[in-house]
Amino acid sequence: MHSPPHSAAPITSHQNARVRQLRAAFANQSRDGRIAVEGPHLVAEALRSNPSNATLFLSEAFDPTRLTVSIPRSVEQILLSDEVFDRAALTDTPQGVALLFSPPTPPTRPGTALLLVACSLQDPGNLGTLIRSAEAFGATALATTPNSVSPWNQKTLRASAGSALRMPITIGLTTDALAKLQRSGVRIFASVARNGIPYHSADLTAPCAILVGNEGAGLAPEYLALADQLLTIPTPGQVESLNAAVAGSVLLAEAARQRAATPQKSSLRKQK
Repeated sequence: MHSPPHSAAPITSHQNARVRQLRAAFANQSRDGRIAVEGPHLVAEALRSNPSNATLFLSEAFDPTRLTVSIPRSVEQILLSDEVFDRAALTDTPQGVALLFSPPTPPTRPGTALLLVACSLQDPGNLGTLIRSAEAFGATALATTPNSVSPWNQKTLRASAGSALRMPITIGLTTDALAKLQRSGVRIFASVARNGIPYHSADLTAPCAILVGNEGAGLAPEYLALADQLLTIPTPGQVESLNAAVAGSVLLAEAARQRAATPQKSSLRKQK
């Protein structure tokens, strides 16, 4: 690890161009498409992903030994006064270290296709939880449809606990793209609160995509129309339906259970 530039004079102007870049990324308004993460844990996870076009921002008070990963020499380092860092971070309790970098593009994970599709999901905590579950239960990729919250939203990144930096994520997946996957042999399962078959009776060992809908409205008609099968998670208690992140996680866990118990079937054919 090479030493952060604490011997250099810190930036003290809130109007500094580099500070404005960081602030814009935290507000999801970056002009160059870069994203920002804050705090020792997420910054360390991002550094492990070999980020490109990366700049590390440190406050004067931050102890660099809190980072549990080496800082690549390709990463630019900038020292900010505590006040400038705190205002740029836009959080209630800034932690003194942030990384600005281009979104990672991990390759699709190996194995029989298991795609989780978040359809018009609006809550960043729900999406972050789904991304974390997708990594934990062996999904090969995750996608969001148009009008979904960004996986690079600060709350999404924190809720994913770093999984958003490691999972292959497609943003803006359209119904046409889903239909193309379906024609290639991927079965589409839609999670619904009622009127579907019990989720544990569906065969989730073949190449498939699991659709999870909006927190309030559920899946829109155009997504339901594409589904090969509707899946319902029975709730014998008084609760009528599950939170979107919980429902998606339960379905992913069931897919993982089935795949561990059954030899996997043919993988998705390569797209031309």
